[in-house]
Amino acid sequence: MRLRTWAKAMLLAAPLYGGLTALAQYSGPATPAPYNPAGLSEVTGAPRAAVQVEQNDIRIESQSPYLGGIPSGEPSSAPMALSLERAIALGLKNNLGGVLATDAVTGARGERWQALSELLPDVVTGTGFGVHQIKLRSTIGLSIPGVPLVVGPFGYFDSRAYLTQSVFDWESIERERSSAAQLKSADFSSQDARELIVLVIVSNYLLAISDQSEVESATSQRDTAKALFQQASDQKTAGVASAVDVLRSEVELQSREQELISAQNNLAKEKLVLARAIGLPLGQSYDITTRFPFHQLMTPNLDQAIQSAYNGRADLQSQMDRVRSAELAKKAALAERYPSLGVETDYGLSGVNPGISHGTVDAAVTLRIPIFQGGKVRGDVLEADALLARDEQELEDLRARIDQEVRDAYLDLEATAQEVAVEKSAVTLATRTLEQSRDRFSSGVTDNIEVIQAQDALAIANDAYIASLFSYNVAKISLARATGVAASRYAEYLGGD
Repeated sequence: MRLRTWAKAMLLAAPLYGGLTALAQYSGPATPAPYNPAGLSEVTGAPRAAVQVEQNDIRIESQSPYLGGIPSGEPSSAPMALSLERAIALGLKNNLGGVLATDAVTGARGERWQALSELLPDVVTGTGFGVHQIKLRSTIGLSIPGVPLVVGPFGYFDSRAYLTQSVFDWESIERERSSAAQLKSADFSSQDARELIVLVIVSNYLLAISDQSEVESATSQRDTAKALFQQASDQKTAGVASAVDVLRSEVELQSREQELISAQNNLAKEKLVLARAIGLPLGQSYDITTRFPFHQLMTPNLDQAIQSAYNGRADLQSQMDRVRSAELAKKAALAERYPSLGVETDYGLSGVNPGISHGTVDAAVTLRIPIFQGGKVRGDVLEADALLARDEQELEDLRARIDQEVRDAYLDLEATAQEVAVEKSAVTLATRTLEQSRDRFSSGVTDNIEVIQAQDALAIANDAYIASLFSYNVAKISLARATGVAASRYAEYLGGD
């Protein structure tokens, strides 16, 4: 239990790397970083502590939207059987990060329609009724013999449709193309959100399994300590053991009881974190039904995996479309200097009333030639240049980060696989040592100090094995995420029952 406590402290110490990328026109939900072996608080919610990190000079809580969810349905009185497959299906539907990503796509689609509207016809209608009275001398500067000085009042009616159409406006054309690229970027970001949701849910599900294994291990250790206490009490009654042996056994039993209570509390809190991320009804209890014994993952060649990541990562495709959008936005800024051509026309009925009216039409072609705009174009171009440079730099950084993530995942996978083998052997040896120590105590060869030490060693070995198996399984799903296949191949990578 002590080693497990240390491992969880390491999880809580991990920084939050991603999620605050600023975009010129589109901002998707914050993106948590992939798992690194030093910690997983950014995707497991760090339920045991409040973690703050510093990112882009902003102090934020490490509460990613991917750790939130929108509860749906009504809770049932009976515990729900929650498999990993069902948890992922619920998460893809209810997770807050995914919902925000979908909303961002809708927003980007709206921005594209706004840009497209500058190229489409604009048709409006207007109908007016009025009463006019005219003083001719004031209006035309003349008095006409035989005509009253004041004409009216008389009615006036006008109803017509107005059409405005851009014939050629290169700035609007480039801005529409830029918004189309931005929409593609948002679509890829939404796909990447699904990958992150799977990473978050699998990681928390694995942590819940780990906590549940801790509860089972702590229960077994408590039962062993209870049997040892009973054995010491019986031997004292028989005059074989001393009172101090009974006292040591009772202290050990109480210690194991406390560790069991702590393990049960950690499991209950982690299940709350998972329930929130997948949007379970508030107060819904559930049981973890999927288990993941050690399953050796056969990995492709490292270079092939890196190339697969470059081809399959949706966040890389999204960033490439952002660069394309920024390039087109710069062209649009430059096109502000170009002439534009438009058509304006209207047709309608005019008269003193609707019954006495006649059709009238107006039409004009407008050529607009920018002469001087007070430095606006230069300012827009400089701003577009800066945004393009930033997006290109972020693209190159993302390529490097993907390369590092894949390499990290391979290193983690190899190291944790070796750790699982070592810790499994340590559990076997510690179990045999405890059995022999209990036999020696039963025979009166030694006191129960040796038994208690052996039990502590077994507890540490069990905790280390649980932690190593958790780390190995997380390394596998991290590799799936790093190569862009977490949402489609998580079951193949984990190999659960």
